[in-house]
Amino acid sequence: MGKATGFMEISRQDRHYKKVDDRLKNYNEFTVPLTETELSRQGARCMDCGIPYCHQGCPVNNIIPDWNDLVYQGQWQQAVDVLHSTNNFPEFTGRICPAPCEASCTLNLTDEPVTIKSIECAIIDKAWEMGWVKPQIPERRTGKRVAIIGSGPAGLAAAQQLARAGHSVTVYEKADRIGGLLRYGIPDFKMEKHLIDRRIAQMQAEGVVFRPNSHIGADIPAKQLLAGYDAVILAGGSESPRDLDIPGRDQKGVHFAMEFLPQQNRRVAGDALPQDQSLTASGKHVVVIGGGDTGSDCIGTSARHGAASINQLEILPRPPEKENKSLTWPNWPNKLRTSSSHEEGCERHWSVATRCIEGNDGQVTALHCHKVEWVSDQGRWVMKEVPGSEFTLKADLVLLAMGFVHPIREGLLQELGIAIDERGNVKATVEDYRTSVGKVFVAGDMRRGQSLVVWAIREGRQCARAVDEYLMGQSELPR
Repeated sequence: MGKATGFMEISRQDRHYKKVDDRLKNYNEFTVPLTETELSRQGARCMDCGIPYCHQGCPVNNIIPDWNDLVYQGQWQQAVDVLHSTNNFPEFTGRICPAPCEASCTLNLTDEPVTIKSIECAIIDKAWEMGWVKPQIPERRTGKRVAIIGSGPAGLAAAQQLARAGHSVTVYEKADRIGGLLRYGIPDFKMEKHLIDRRIAQMQAEGVVFRPNSHIGADIPAKQLLAGYDAVILAGGSESPRDLDIPGRDQKGVHFAMEFLPQQNRRVAGDALPQDQSLTASGKHVVVIGGGDTGSDCIGTSARHGAASINQLEILPRPPEKENKSLTWPNWPNKLRTSSSHEEGCERHWSVATRCIEGNDGQVTALHCHKVEWVSDQGRWVMKEVPGSEFTLKADLVLLAMGFVHPIREGLLQELGIAIDERGNVKATVEDYRTSVGKVFVAGDMRRGQSLVVWAIREGRQCARAVDEYLMGQSELPR
């Protein structure tokens, strides 16, 4: 544990952000880290709970109290060893995970949880700085070959685990760069892409082969992989976006978020986009439909483009400012969350539905909306329009960020004849991650539906163990 009385003597202190005016000038990360002395004091606040509920909150089961104590003691190299024992990529989670572990922290009962996420990020950043993160080359090779389709966090975690178990692993990615949504979904101002590149270099040294520009089920037949590999893992994510079926949806200027966000990531990477295909919010009145993280990323990107105005619509009611701890803790609470992008300039609208999209000569000009209320009808919540609540928002660019419904079925899944569950995802259990097709496994959002990066890493690790056990009859890989 940390200092026995630390939680009583030391107040919570967390990272802060650079000023809005400064950070809007570029696409760099803008979080200002704590000093080592400050981090040591924050680690000292970990209170040696009888039951560390942070373990329950963390999907990868990080051994949080142990590395909190090691940071308090100044034993940073031991801390990264403990951190890596459960999490392959803490530099990703330390930046973009919403930190359910902190919601579960016992000190969150008084709204001052340990700054777990900041400590995690500091440990791995220091480890890279000091050269402690090195390739882990397996002592023996098994001769078994595994193909992984998709290079997001689930695919990368599975690949690294299986390579370290001695298998020959090839990762296929349809995009031109490795990383999945980490590369082309998360804005650079939240996570810079050199963080992915250095992990790729580490994994290549460990024996992983990466094949970008390889669209399985389109350019390369899926059955070709079945013939050439001992096991195949599907880690392609949940890519079918939820659409908005209303009049005017076909107007120009109405786009899915994932048509908008990857373009800016490509610009930052130095790619030149054709002018007639470039999508920008510069000087435009932007409306983002959807109140989640993807919508927030659209807001932050639009603000950096120099949008004339940004409005965000959410169909659900405004959450409470503060949760009722006696009802929610240690679970993830429903409460109002304001992201750094919201702080950069955005008007948020709650309990709003869009009736139709207005245009002029085929170009969107406005959204016609109305307020809704949610009422209980025999145990079900149903949405009803509020009479007389109609209003109009000016719009030159409408970004649909309403989530993703299931993986893309055309191509890969149809060719393999994979069984789908009632939610539209690939059917498999967390016991063995096996699909309905022999030697084909699945992990991440493709199996569980749209979720967090930390859940993808967990599923990738657990799926790797299942594949290792399938290939070798037993496995020493951790779940």
